[in-house]
Amino acid sequence: MPISPRAAPGQHTLDLILEELGVVDVVITRNHKLNERDYGDLSGLNKDDARVKWGEEQVLIWRRSFDVPPPGGESLKDTAARALPYFDAEIRPLVAAGKTVLVAAHGNSLRAIVMALEGLTPEQILKRELGTGEPVVYSIGSDGKLAGTVSI
Repeated sequence: MPISPRAAPGQHTLDLILEELGVVDVVITRNHKLNERDYGDLSGLNKDDARVKWGEEQVLIWRRSFDVPPPGGESLKDTAARALPYFDAEIRPLVAAGKTVLVAAHGNSLRAIVMALEGLTPEQILKRELGTGEPVVYSIGSDGKLAGTVSI
């Protein structure tokens, strides 16, 4: 079962994956709870422009902290509060029922899910690299806990 955010970049990624796999005629679930975090006043600015406006240190804090949101935006903690209940209510039961689920989403919504799957602390998830376009297969045991991972 393919699942993606409602935002266009995540949908496009999923479409490319399904095309590459030759998967057609499949129902895709799209949900805004998997959208990328809202960068608020930083949206639309490149990193250099944001650094000029607010300073390099402050921009780094907003981008790399767990619970400090940029003005008008979300922190990773906020993103997790949105994405994890969806994961627990919609995705985890599919996996528990033996379904194979493909989630193509954005860095920070995936980061929140990875944090939960791998049992990472906020400090650990901030250091965990999630490569763009680098699939990871998570195997979930019958007990609902992580049984293994394979990076592809």
